[in-house]
Amino acid sequence: MNYTDASMDALRQAGDELADATVATLFERGEVGTFNTLMRYVSTVGAPLPDGLPDVAREYLQATGAPPTWVDWGEMEKARLFFIDNNVHISTALSFASMPACYVVPHVARLLSATHGLKYPSKRMAETGQFTVYLMQPGAFEAGSRFIPAAQKVRLLHAAIRHHLQRENRWDTTTLGVPICQEDMVGGQMFFSLLVLDSLHRLGIHMSTEGAEAYFYAWRVVGAMLGVDQDAVPRNLEEARQFLDLYMIRHMGPSEQGANLTRQLIDLYEEVVPGTLFDPIVSALIRHLIGDTCADWLQVPRTAWDTVVKTVPHLLGVLETIEDRSPLGAWALDRLGHLTTILELSSLTRGRVMHYAIPEQLRNEYGIVGTVPRTHRWTPPAPSII
Repeated sequence: MNYTDASMDALRQAGDELADATVATLFERGEVGTFNTLMRYVSTVGAPLPDGLPDVAREYLQATGAPPTWVDWGEMEKARLFFIDNNVHISTALSFASMPACYVVPHVARLLSATHGLKYPSKRMAETGQFTVYLMQPGAFEAGSRFIPAAQKVRLLHAAIRHHLQRENRWDTTTLGVPICQEDMVGGQMFFSLLVLDSLHRLGIHMSTEGAEAYFYAWRVVGAMLGVDQDAVPRNLEEARQFLDLYMIRHMGPSEQGANLTRQLIDLYEEVVPGTLFDPIVSALIRHLIGDTCADWLQVPRTAWDTVVKTVPHLLGVLETIEDRSPLGAWALDRLGHLTTILELSSLTRGRVMHYAIPEQLRNEYGIVGTVPRTHRWTPPAPSII
């Protein structure tokens, strides 16, 4: 697939027809309040739908209640094992690369600010982390799973944001495109897939080619569940690189909202890190993973830790050597990853139950173990020529 400015411009004017129509109908009928309340109780696959659910909502849930027919379950299992083996590194990349990358796109930072991103950064991070954990659990698409209901609600949340911002004339669609448009949804998919893989590579993580490709594939499935146009989405890592490069060239830059959101993110994680000695490592990690230009745009402070962080790949290499050579070491590091992920999510939620704006009960449930061998080490696709 060849992406051009013209094709990207078309994606800027497209939303999610199914979710947008559902939300518009609910708003027109004055049923959103009832729907929001009832949606709290639709939290697992296979659970009976509550009585009194509006027909349009029931039809939406039924239409979106199954994964795409093209899913390769072998690839999904590879992705799950890749996540297990790298969960701490993936969490680090999501927090200190993917989220700041969102903030370096001014119109995305503006949208996040308009939807309470400045007041509740921990909520956004907890939702992102727990959504990923839901996806990577065994049986994510089977009865009792929380992933599909979470995806259904995120998709409706995006539609509700589009509806509100446009109805209340709070968004210049001519200049900025449709809020949470197809271009931005695909861009977000790239931030949480390819950019995560890039960050792991930058940290010196030993990834297998099979694992990296499977992780990217899993986010293709996520995109389909969230209403991303499958005719527009990159099908492989090379196409993903072309899309991401063009997307960032088209949109990245400094903004007041982006700097404010980044400051909130840094403050949040400095609170999570015990004491104050290691606080600067948060800023240093962000700067290391997104680069000095983007970090300067986001006003990420420079610290003495900027040089220290560059030694992280060497430390991780030692730990991974232990993991590769010792079954006991592999088990211990996997459990450390498990506990670190739980600790991070618990710190972000402050022990509270998290809800989406169109609610989804989020809980800290994480009980998967296993490893995947790191063979045929992955090399990122080269920058595209735009």
